[in-house]
Amino acid sequence: MDSPPKPRPSASAQAAPHGQARGGNLVAIGILGSRFFGYFRELALAHFFANSAFGDAFRAALRIPNALQNLLGEGTLSASFIPIYSRWIAQGRRREAGRFAGAIFGLLLATTAVLVLLGIFFAEPLVTLVARGFRDDLLKGGIDRLPMTVRATRIVFPMTGFVVLAAWTLGILNSHRRFLLPYLAPAAWNAAIITALLLAARSTRGQNPLDLENLLYAACWGALIGGLLQFLVQLPLALKLLGGLRPSLSLKVAGVRQALSSFAPVVAGRGVIQIGSYVDIFLASTLAQGAISALGTSQFLYILPISLFGMSVAAAELPELSRQDPDQISQELRQRIESSLARVAFMVVPTAVGYLAFGWLLVFGLFRTGRFGLDDTTLVYAVLAGYSVGLLPSTLSRLFQSSFYALRRTRVPAFFAASRVVLAALLAWLWMGHFDQLAVPEFFSSATPSTVESTLRLGAVGLSLASAVGAWMEFAGLRRALVASVADLRIPWGRILRMFLLATLCALPAAGLWKLGHQGHWPPRLIALTVLTTYAGLYLTLAYRLRFPELQSWFGRLARRSK
Repeated sequence: MDSPPKPRPSASAQAAPHGQARGGNLVAIGILGSRFFGYFRELALAHFFANSAFGDAFRAALRIPNALQNLLGEGTLSASFIPIYSRWIAQGRRREAGRFAGAIFGLLLATTAVLVLLGIFFAEPLVTLVARGFRDDLLKGGIDRLPMTVRATRIVFPMTGFVVLAAWTLGILNSHRRFLLPYLAPAAWNAAIITALLLAARSTRGQNPLDLENLLYAACWGALIGGLLQFLVQLPLALKLLGGLRPSLSLKVAGVRQALSSFAPVVAGRGVIQIGSYVDIFLASTLAQGAISALGTSQFLYILPISLFGMSVAAAELPELSRQDPDQISQELRQRIESSLARVAFMVVPTAVGYLAFGWLLVFGLFRTGRFGLDDTTLVYAVLAGYSVGLLPSTLSRLFQSSFYALRRTRVPAFFAASRVVLAALLAWLWMGHFDQLAVPEFFSSATPSTVESTLRLGAVGLSLASAVGAWMEFAGLRRALVASVADLRIPWGRILRMFLLATLCALPAAGLWKLGHQGHWPPRLIALTVLTTYAGLYLTLAYRLRFPELQSWFGRLARRSK
């Protein structure tokens, strides 16, 4: 007897994997382009400041006003603005969507303007509160970072207002499936900082030593101009898609109150994350000078895979998940989440293994220049290794958060974000003092007295390890809550284990090349290039041969030829 015909999936379900991959890849390309300029920004900072008091002041000045971006920026708008706007666009309610977007823009503009003015006025007490350790610099015999950081903070505070408005344009573009430009736009911010540093260094050419304090302020002015450019490059396309902008401050516009109801718990969650960021600065400011700089450089590498592979997939998925009725959780939603988890893990697992095994080579190859020496390389690698332990859960949690935003359960991510911050802060407080008693050794060079007397110490490693433990706790809580919300949802642990085993296997011959190059006295950057390309090439080649389905998601036609 003939078997009954199998039901055919809907057109949207058939197109979903392709659209999901294409959107995520466009986000990844945009982020990669932005991070490319971000690398040169970090290289310029390493060249001029290394892990020093001036680097600490610059990074603290960026982080302190960053509260505006975290509270009102992309993460918050992703939970409150994009779900409503995307759903109305899908329903053909463009006029209502336009009025709603204009009201949100007006409210953001008014709110950020007030907060920026308050931040400039109260910069000194803010810096004193957040970077409390800077007050003791003169007592410890170091460079006084407090007045430099206060002046730098006043310069960069308006930057965060422009970045918040840029997040609004990102929400518009993402909702219309325009993913490339908004994630490429931060390249303008990075380019502006690089340009400002180079111009300032050129104007002081011949001075020995360079006037690093004026270079610090030049970088801050570059950050301010870059924030404005990041908003302006997105604005024309956003206005075109909207059909014009009609800002308002009215709370009576349809959708505004609903957005604000989602906005409050997300702001609370983002506020907790921001408090965690401030806690990191507060704790790091009490350590040996250079700790904040080391955290910043290592976080650039740590955040890179989270942005490329976690945020790219989450950003492309959120508008699609938001188009579904959260009260009717479909099989397609479960499949989207499961496939996205595996797709993210396929890239993040080998990155984490690579950071742990070859992070020293990577940091040396990327940042060894100017004032950034071997002690700086070792310190940044040690901090990066601590962060790498929590890289996978941090990245997967981004997708979980987007899923809860689409389900309109914004309080769940906020609760676990708070729990993560509390745990990480407690562990950091317990561990960092012990690590800060250890001077940074110079690996792969002869021991010298300067190694023992190094002013750089490993206290920041206690912060990064504590962050990793907190990331695993947050991931476990979000996973349990999401499994309870989406029936039959499974985390693809078996596939993730295969990825880990494959990455570990590929690391072995790459480690052999490292030893061979060291014994053969190869140039260090040649060793780094050979080892890292061998490791990455082996992983992708074996995944191709073993027909990992996640490879097809990222590389499309190239992977399909293996079938």
